Amino acid sequence: MVSANREMVVYCFDTLVAHFNDEQAPPPAFDEGQHPLFVTWKKTMNGGEPRLRGCIGTLEARCIINGFKDYALTSALRDRRFPPIQAKELPLLQCTVSILTNYENAANYLDWEVGKHGIIIEFTDPDYNTRRSATYLPEVAAQEGWTTIEAIDSLIRKAGYNGTITESVRKRIQLTRYQSTLFTMQYGDYVSYVKTIRGVAPSVAGLKSR
Repeated sequence: MVSANREMVVYCFDTLVAHFNDEQAPPPAFDEGQHPLFVTWKKTMNGGEPRLRGCIGTLEARCIINGFKDYALTSALRDRRFPPIQAKELPLLQCTVSILTNYENAANYLDWEVGKHGIIIEFTDPDYNTRRSATYLPEVAAQEGWTTIEAIDSLIRKAGYNGTITESVRKRIQLTRYQSTLFTMQYGDYVSYVKTIRGVAPSVAGLKSR
């Protein structure tokens, strides 16, 4: 099984830096594989807890080299919940890559553990008779301090349901649980690491190196 690692995060940072420089990113230093994956960007402000700045990925297996290249940019620039990340924000960023594993059909909407499982919910909206779905990665519920029901109710809203959340609505849910490996790196650590292995620190025109 492929696990998330430092080189994958470096490749995501390389891809974003190359985008701002209008050039090609260096080739990745990890092997190809086929896995579901996510790229998450967070931003640290005034020494506080990092805040989400973008998170997009795929629940379907795909080639991880192109996957990380695509989702590094999509999550940074095209997450509709946030304005695109700007080059001047780079020094404040941290990047997390996730490789998703161990997909299982749950017995019901409570058949999962906070901090262990990511969850995918699918259900039919009782008001519009449309199918809705959404996912949270394994770390989300724990970071938010949610119970299983609080996480489910938040995910129902994320899926686009605006009606009253009742037990009847929850029982409509088909839940898939999964696990993940992840690796997180701060921009400053990325710069130091790249300078060590390549001899030159990455830089963006107009942005002072740290």
